[in-house]
Formats: sequence, C-alpha cells, structure tokens
Amino acid sequence: MLRFGIMSTAKIGRELVVPAIQDAENCVVTAIASRDLGKAREMADRFSVPHAFGSYEEMLASDKIDAVYIPLPTAQHVEWTIKAADAGKHVLCEKPIALKADEIDSLIAARDRNKVLVTEAYMVTYAPVWLKVRQLIKDGAIGTLLHVQGAFTYFNRDPGNMRNIPELGGGALPDIGVYPTITTRFVTGEEPRRVQAVTRRDPDFGTDIYSSVKADFGGFELSFYISTQMANRQIMVFHGSEGFIEVKSPFNADRWGAEEIELSNRSHNESTTFRFPDSRQYKREAEAFARAAKGEAQEIVSLESSKLSQAFIDAIYRASEKDGWETV
Repeated sequence: MLRFGIMSTAKIGRELVVPAIQDAENCVVTAIASRDLGKAREMADRFSVPHAFGSYEEMLASDKIDAVYIPLPTAQHVEWTIKAADAGKHVLCEKPIALKADEIDSLIAARDRNKVLVTEAYMVTYAPVWLKVRQLIKDGAIGTLLHVQGAFTYFNRDPGNMRNIPELGGGALPDIGVYPTITTRFVTGEEPRRVQAVTRRDPDFGTDIYSSVKADFGGFELSFYISTQMANRQIMVFHGSEGFIEVKSPFNADRWGAEEIELSNRSHNESTTFRFPDSRQYKREAEAFARAAKGEAQEIVSLESSKLSQAFIDAIYRASEKDGWETV
C-alpha cells in the first residue's frame, strides 16, 4: 500500500480526496499535516489516520509516508512540491500545479534529480466518462472533429476564499479554466496554436472572474466561457461532421448532474446514451497514482503535459490584453 501524507486540512482533501484514498485498493492515508496541530489531529481522528503533524516539514521528514497530496493555495504549489520531492516523496499536487508555465521547469528538475513521481491532480483524466469520449473520437464516432464548446461557471464572492485572493493564486482561469482546456487536449491529443480571449476582473478582489475564449487547434476550434460569478453550469460538446458528443456534468462527476455522454448522429434523429454510475474519479486517480509510483505501467498527467496546459492558460491571459490572436 502506498502511504499518503496529506499536506493541509483543505476542504477538497477533507471532502473528496482523503475519502477516495481511504477507499482505494492500493493506497492509504497514514498522516495529516497542518500548521495547526489541533486541526491535523481532528482530521486524522475523523478518518482514522494514525499520525498527525503540526508542520509540513515534520511530515516530510517522517518515514511514515511515501507520498504527499498537496491541496494548499495555488501560490504555494511549486514551493512545497519541490520540498516534498527533495524529501524523497512522490507528489500528487492539486491543479494548477503552477501559475506560469516556466515555473514547471523547476518541478521537472526536482522530479528528475530525486527520481520520484510528480503529477498534477487532474482527476478528469482518470474518469470513465472522459476515457469514453477519447475512444469515441478516436474511433470516428462523430466523423471529423470540427468544434468543441464548453462552459464551467459557479458563483462565489466570499472575500476570504482563496479563489478571490490574488496573492494566493486566485482567479477563474487557474481554478476552472483549466478544465475545458485539459479535457480537450486529453481526448484529442492535440495542442492549441493560437487563442483569442476576453477577460473581466472583479473591481474589489482584482482576480479574473470571467473569460470567453476561442482557441485554434488547427483542425478544429475550441470555444468556452468560465466564470466564478455566474449561475452554476457545466457542459462540454464535441461537434463533428457526422454527429456530436455531449458530456453531462463533465467536471464534477455525479455532483452537478448525471454522469452521462450522449452521442447523436448528424441528423439528430438517433442518439445513444452512455451512463457511468459511481465512477469515483478521485479514487481512480489515487489508484493510478499509486500504480505509477510503484513503477507499474500507468498513464498519468506528466509535468511536460502540465507545462503545455499552463502555457495555454498563460496565452489566454496575454490574449485578454490585446485585440486579435495570441500564439500559445
């Protein structure tokens, strides 16, 4: 069993990732670390985790763990990923793993010099829903892919939330803009060449709260919008010459709606629905990470792929400052 240490008591860890690891077949949580030892012990007791630490450094120095999961504020991801790798621990870090593409070079160097696994926690790439979309496109189920359309929105104006604090790496693009981009890249195997974008910022927080993006992938286009101050919505549609694929609840599987894919023909008079009950994408992510950490053959999100993902987001920010296309 791969032994995980959890770096912080963040909500995503408490509610999604720690329960998923504890449910996994090949890994387990053996330690929780927080700058507040009381909080670490409280969370450890909740999940029957044997060890609690009052500092991240203390946990990294411990022989009780083999790997760490990092759900810290985004601005701290690079620093603690490097520290964990230098401590000889494998690293599963929440997305985005960095705020600039060139920052990922230091992570690649840390991974290589310590010979550990370091990967960005894109749970969607392990989800049966997205594996099926990729296979349908590869098999030509919709003919030639011509256009991808997406949306991811929610409403949050809490001034204390890290997503609304620039110094912590807040903003809509780092938080949710990464999802239409990573899933499109994942299922097509293609990379964007250039982008156009419009971005708006909150006048009080200074964080980006809305973006409308058009990306040219050469053979097809991706258009999507995201917002942290709009009504909740998630959708992804892959439109081809012979039909289209609509992904229901594409990112927060089973939390925003049914885990379904609808494949429709060109005339829109025939459709096939694929359902994925209880896909547990976080559990699959943890199990895939554990297999890869043990040297087993397993597709994971490489840091090289993460650098391409972040270069896409960086280009969207640059495009928002100009009228016209920006090269990725």
